[in-house]
Amino acid sequence: MVVVNYIAYILTIIGGINWGLVGIFNFDLVNWMCMGRNAGSIIIYILIMLAAIWLIISPIISRGMLDLGCQYKKASDEKSKDR
Repeated sequence: MVVVNYIAYILTIIGGINWGLVGIFNFDLVNWMCMGRNAGSIIIYILIMLAAIWLIISPIISRGMLDLGCQYKKASDEKSKDR
């Protein structure tokens, strides 16, 4: 699930950059990369949409946390170990 979360982040960042370019410069990066609006660009847009939906659903599935493989300890857990 960690790999899926990273892929979703990357795709969502690409989508955000694309929308920024469209808004500021009226330049659609995805259409430019795919040489126009064709099946390739539509697939990329669908993948970006699914990535955004996954980033909404993933914390719900994993009890409120988006798992990126980082290990951390809560302060209360460290205090209880010291006793």
